[in-house]
Amino acid sequence: MEPTTTVTAADVQASAPTVHVSLSRVGVTNVEKVIRIGAPGAEQLYYAKLDCFVDLGPKQKGAHMSRFEEVVNDVIGEVVLGESGFKAEQLAQHIAERVRERQDALRAEVTIAARYPEHKPAPVSGIATQEIYTLYGSAVASERGTRRLVGVAAQGMTACPCAQELVAGSSRERLVADGFTDDEVARIFEAVPVATHNQRGLGTLHIGCPEDCHTEIEAATLLAIVENSMSSEIYELMKRSDEAAVVEKAHRRPRFVEDCVREMIGGVVEHLGDLRDDTFVSARQENLETIHQHNVVAERFGMLGELRHELSSGEHLAHHTSMREWLDAAGR
Repeated sequence: MEPTTTVTAADVQASAPTVHVSLSRVGVTNVEKVIRIGAPGAEQLYYAKLDCFVDLGPKQKGAHMSRFEEVVNDVIGEVVLGESGFKAEQLAQHIAERVRERQDALRAEVTIAARYPEHKPAPVSGIATQEIYTLYGSAVASERGTRRLVGVAAQGMTACPCAQELVAGSSRERLVADGFTDDEVARIFEAVPVATHNQRGLGTLHIGCPEDCHTEIEAATLLAIVENSMSSEIYELMKRSDEAAVVEKAHRRPRFVEDCVREMIGGVVEHLGDLRDDTFVSARQENLETIHQHNVVAERFGMLGELRHELSSGEHLAHHTSMREWLDAAGR
């Protein structure tokens, strides 16, 4: 019998690169998994996409890509098959810390985007309707600790204040010309919402906790803030009475894309007042226009302390801390 020899493959990733320069982020994107999120006894299985990155030193040729998948599978298995569910940002934290350890990296970053259903009744008929939302969880792990981000994305409806004012102006002129008094015109407008054009709005809100923060932020609270920032919530399934209620509510609360972002910021300050000043906040609204071919977008991001100061003083701050700045500051 011929003797066998064992060939040990060289660890090419650990070899020295031709150009000795570090890389900011190396990793994998769009890793698709089914994960369990929620409190013990109330967990749900969600479809999720994950992005995992580490920094890479100047003397290491490449990251071990298979280790990303191994770590994700290990942690997902613990969560899906275990007895208790995690929140999205907690799951991201566990993966980031494990990835950093397995890759021997100074820093690791993980982002999870999970699509999940919520059941809620239509506003008038009460008919059960299933709405799909997106839950975000992100974490950056370093020697100093782990920073976490939790976020949500929801859709709603907005009614344009500018077009409504224009329609109201021309309507007022016609009513006065027809013999109606100013008081009667005011009563008519009070009883009958004035027409305007509408948009479907896409609202996104992120809250970031620093390394030593242990405050739990509920996704349901963030969803309520996002949906309430728009002119009206929307529903996948509605009866005629529900349609009428949604349209009338939206037209009685006309809001620009900028208004929605400011309402989100105001909602965070009002409903999450216990958060520290070094908490990160990011609010974004995109409206899908109906009378234009373009969309409109507004954003505000920064530290909660900055936002509180601006709200109380009216001072326009020259610098707003971005999400990338906040994440990159982890470990400093």
